[in-house]
Amino acid sequence: MWGRFLTRRLQFLLDLLALLAAFALSYLLRFDFAIPRPFYGRLLTQAPYVILIQFSALALAGVYTFVWRYIGLAEVKTFFYAIGGSAIPILILRLTLIQHSGPWQVPLSIILADTILAFGSVMGLRVLRRGLYERYEAMHRERQVEDSERKAVLLVGAGRAGVLAAKEILSRGDADLNIVGFVDDDPTKKGSVISRVKVLGTTEDLTRLVTELAIDHVVITIARASREEILRIVRLCEAIPIKVRIIPGLYEILEGRVEISRIRDVQIEDLLGRDPVDLDVASISNELASKTVMVTGAGGSIGSELARQVIRFAPAKLLLVERAEFALFNIDRALRELDPSGLIVPLVADVGDYARMQAIFEQYRPDVVIHAAAHKHVPLMEENPIEAIKNNVLNTRLLGELAATHETEAFVLISTDKAVKPTSIMGASKRLAELVTQDLGRRCRTRFVAVRFGNVIGSNGSAIPIFQEQIRKGGPLTITDKRMCRYFMTIPEAAQLVLQASTIGKGGEVFILHMGEPVSILELAETLIALSGLKPHQDIRIVETGIRPGEKLYEELAFESEHTLATSHPKIFISKIASFGSDAVENALQRLKMMVRNKDEGETRLLLAELLPEARLNHLPQRVSQQPQDQAFVAANAAAFAKLPPASGS
Repeated sequence: MWGRFLTRRLQFLLDLLALLAAFALSYLLRFDFAIPRPFYGRLLTQAPYVILIQFSALALAGVYTFVWRYIGLAEVKTFFYAIGGSAIPILILRLTLIQHSGPWQVPLSIILADTILAFGSVMGLRVLRRGLYERYEAMHRERQVEDSERKAVLLVGAGRAGVLAAKEILSRGDADLNIVGFVDDDPTKKGSVISRVKVLGTTEDLTRLVTELAIDHVVITIARASREEILRIVRLCEAIPIKVRIIPGLYEILEGRVEISRIRDVQIEDLLGRDPVDLDVASISNELASKTVMVTGAGGSIGSELARQVIRFAPAKLLLVERAEFALFNIDRALRELDPSGLIVPLVADVGDYARMQAIFEQYRPDVVIHAAAHKHVPLMEENPIEAIKNNVLNTRLLGELAATHETEAFVLISTDKAVKPTSIMGASKRLAELVTQDLGRRCRTRFVAVRFGNVIGSNGSAIPIFQEQIRKGGPLTITDKRMCRYFMTIPEAAQLVLQASTIGKGGEVFILHMGEPVSILELAETLIALSGLKPHQDIRIVETGIRPGEKLYEELAFESEHTLATSHPKIFISKIASFGSDAVENALQRLKMMVRNKDEGETRLLLAELLPEARLNHLPQRVSQQPQDQAFVAANAAAFAKLPPASGS
């Protein structure tokens, strides 16, 4: 405390001396360093009140709250406004004293010169202080890392992010990197020096530069690099070969999650992910701010990220509903680090437990429900169809009815691309969940919407974590079929678009998220091996195991007969899917409930095939008789499909 007090007193003293020196120098310049004797008195008379005005302006502008070594452009503006503003009262005094020429009247030329010199002197003190501080820190850290231990690196990208990264690394003497130069594909930059680092060539020169300069690894310093651009650079480095790393994305840096100097290995998210989503923050804030938001399945991959995104918009309460205790503990702990204010409410609960969920709705009255709880693993649900129906269909209906009864404003169902022409029990159950949501949307004041998207990178049980584990064990990597393709989206992107879709929906819509281009699973496996510093098919084998029950070679996002409409967001579309009458939906649900009670898997498979004529399910037993209520639903289903307009594309 005393150190800070003494430092501040020293700062005041140095500023006063600088302002006095600036005013005296203005007089010296005005008279070519030969001040006439009569003007000495004027200088001594005017100096105290001029300096007092300037010093007061600096204090009122908040200059003395700044930390010297962190002075930046925003602070420079404050200094400029303070010193420039202080010239106004001095000028006013000059003009009001025009009739009384005397020692109080500061000449106009001296006001102008003093303003410029005063600004320069107080800023110069801070620049000098920052320079000395950074030099001291660098020298102190350099003692910890010898030059022989530093790794020679090339930075790919001499744009804004590259310059920031270079400055940060150079200012950190303890960094184990020696920046040899930039590589940039802008030919006009070649040979130029940016932040003390020379641009040595383009990416075409990488092979030569790596060899000539004994480069240890290459760092991609392009803040908004597209997946194609990153993949191109990775491929170039693989061919040399040289290890390639990357700085964090610009949105991570701006959100304060990481420093720009936190260089890491290139990850599969960099190659499959896309630019950060542009959100209509105002509409999402209006949907979530100061409201009670419930996220079911909050401990899962999607549910936990949805919770992280929701908390950004300052809800009144965030209800985390999860039946897996450890998963709930993890997301609760992670979110409390982001917001310890007590708005997070962890709730151990099964969404199929009517009494427990009713008690939660009565106690907390959620305004928005985001329903992410579901069974999603395709092969497992083929073996457990009753559980798929119970959790994905019947529990969705139960939760939706509770939301409507307690006048929840919005209910958002997380669906999947596997609901399109389903070949699996999981896909068929999610398709029925969409129909249930639409039916509730027609009958209730609550806005019910569903959001459908494909695979998310790194979700629990998905291909990428399995591949990474197999690589750690030395292989082989197992793929079901080399022809298989999937759509991929990063978990944050999916969560952000779900929130955006919830604000667009009026009720009853099924939204489709734009998933980009499908990715070959074989190429994905090869890329993961290469990113691990190994050679596909040589160091790590890739083995085909055959398509599992319920799986497709290619996923789809919309029915061919669906009419797809654009929305206000370029990555969100409305799918005008068939909607069925409430009686037909209710009859089907009653039959499903009976089959769940009887644990009749064969009848369940047959009923799903009849309810969804577009489905292509496996392991269908031969049926002896058909129930009348099943026929009613099938007739309604066929009639609804016949009324649909032709597809308009997506």
